[in-house]
Amino acid sequence: MARVLVTETVSPAGLDLLRAAGHDVDVALGLAHGGLLDAVRGAAALIVRSATQVTAEVFDAATGLVVVGRAGIGVDNIDVAAATRHGVLVVNAPQSNVLSAAEHTMALMLAQARNIPQAHAALVAGRWERSRWEGVELHGKVLGVVGLGRVGALVAQRAAAFGMRIVAYDPYISAERARQLGAELLGLDEVVGRADFLTIHLPKTPETVGLIGADILSRAKPGVRVLNAARGGIVDEKALAEALAAGTVAGAALDVFDQEPPVASPLFEYDTVVVTPHLGASTREAQDKAGLSIAEQVRLALAGELVPFAVNLAAAEVPDAVHPWVPLAERLGRLWGSLVPELPSVLDVEVEGPLADHDTRALTLAALKGLFAMVTDEPVSYVNAPRLADERGLAVRSTSAPAPASTGYVNLVTLRGGAHAVAGTLFGGREPRVVMVDDHDIELPLARWMVIVHNDDRVGMVAAVATILAGAGLNIVDLKLGRSAEGGTAMMALSFEQPIPVGVVEALRATAGILDAVALSDV
Repeated sequence: MARVLVTETVSPAGLDLLRAAGHDVDVALGLAHGGLLDAVRGAAALIVRSATQVTAEVFDAATGLVVVGRAGIGVDNIDVAAATRHGVLVVNAPQSNVLSAAEHTMALMLAQARNIPQAHAALVAGRWERSRWEGVELHGKVLGVVGLGRVGALVAQRAAAFGMRIVAYDPYISAERARQLGAELLGLDEVVGRADFLTIHLPKTPETVGLIGADILSRAKPGVRVLNAARGGIVDEKALAEALAAGTVAGAALDVFDQEPPVASPLFEYDTVVVTPHLGASTREAQDKAGLSIAEQVRLALAGELVPFAVNLAAAEVPDAVHPWVPLAERLGRLWGSLVPELPSVLDVEVEGPLADHDTRALTLAALKGLFAMVTDEPVSYVNAPRLADERGLAVRSTSAPAPASTGYVNLVTLRGGAHAVAGTLFGGREPRVVMVDDHDIELPLARWMVIVHNDDRVGMVAAVATILAGAGLNIVDLKLGRSAEGGTAMMALSFEQPIPVGVVEALRATAGILDAVALSDV
């Protein structure tokens, strides 16, 4: 059981999920910074939304913190770099509010195009101003989408249903993916120069802060209308106000601001601007999904499993096709780490077969996690495993070959470094099997205690090994044999129900015909 500190309101269904998993859920709302520093001590998990500032000081104060979960998409309020230095996983719920955010963007677009808030305010104030609030149609207009990720793609699809033509800027997607969404992929300047409506759907990073500023707006199509329901600060509010004053921009609609809540904004002076107080994710459905999603991410992290949505992992998201292979890769790492007497300078992680068509970086992370669990007493996570490799001078090379593995297996994951190599696959798409050790085709049994013997391929070797083991009082539960492809040497993998006594491995190594012997546990 672990203590989970929750500092902001999260869906009760999510908290119930954590309680059902046996964790102690400590809800402490409205903590000041000093109170957070005290409360986080001893917590294994911290769940926040957007108000709690999880600074480097918080990570310094935390003892035993494993994961910080943000019940939403953005992690602007979490010092991700500090989390990574402390080996703490940062997770979010990136799919929880995408529908709500996309629908809110469309609502802002329609409200801005048809002046709905302004007309409403005038009418309830007793003014009938039909001619003043004449709007424009969306049909036939060009929508420029800056960021064609989850939300941007949903907005593009919905805008297309209104008869809009879509152009998009996103350096991280292919032209083919853009075509599937009905969008023409262009450079940022071209998108801004052609758009009648410009909508922003980017994460807030050092590269995107102020991206839509005076320079870009000066190249915009005259009369463009700017929408931002992504993150405050991506649109330079001062530059936008100046463009409105100059008439370059006809109107704007914003749900997010550089400072929230905004004390004042020059944008509030323009009646062609529609604003909402960061309502993009404020639907009952989105909040329920965010709470359940983040609870599941935290549950997985506390169980030591790979989390599908992790912000500070080299693998980022784990494709569904790759996820079942993660436990196998970790086991291969543990096995390889048990075989090597000392770390070599390079570890190669090879993926063969159709699996290689996917993003398999998570398998490399899992292999490193398994490896360092066997060679260091330091707590090892998916976050700090790459750092441990760097600190120990282990270079990791990942290679992929989409063609089926030459061994006859559809997919194969191989770890190779120094004088040792191990490989494994999934039988039936589910059951992990180790199928090669040091280039000997051998199927390892699953056991807590094992001995691997590398020997000359000649008569009497099995009997010689069995005699030594019997003399040590070891009952062989399972025995697998394998031969090298070149011939001349063979391998035995034996499993037991009890630890290997001291001296057994040395006795095996001293026996004629035995080239090496290694005792394994918990691989």
